[in-house]
Amino acid sequence: MKRNGFRPSPTNPDLIEVQTVPERHFDMPYAPAIRVDSLGELLFISGATPSPLYHQHPHVLTEHNHPVDIRDQTRLAMETVRSILDDQGLTWTDIVKVTKYLTDMRDQDGMVEVLKEYFGDWRPASTTICINQLSTQGARVELDMIAVFPKSAKHAA
Repeated sequence: MKRNGFRPSPTNPDLIEVQTVPERHFDMPYAPAIRVDSLGELLFISGATPSPLYHQHPHVLTEHNHPVDIRDQTRLAMETVRSILDDQGLTWTDIVKVTKYLTDMRDQDGMVEVLKEYFGDWRPASTTICINQLSTQGARVELDMIAVFPKSAKHAA
């Protein structure tokens, strides 16, 4: 038996935020689950760091001048994700899953503060993982995401 969700995405009615204790949703920076009622096309967004999306490989360190503050690093990563969403005609409320990689768990609150700037009241399902290091020196955050196209969306092939 399918139960009612907490609330749908404002841009994609097939995505439903699940809150098992709805009166406590304000305590959560993420949804415990996202239900996709009618599976649309999926977009898997590769991990975004504070580095530019397009950079040389092997890495040239001068291309990776990261700010120190986790908030600034998170904003750079989110702007990379925004560029991909914009290219595909999607918005933050089409995101269903975020995986967050941090090199220091003490950065979690600062990172979440910035995520709220982008996601607003929408809370995708989320996992946070602490790792030893990321792909470039000084990078402290990496974010990968999964988005679902609304069934009615027309997007570039």
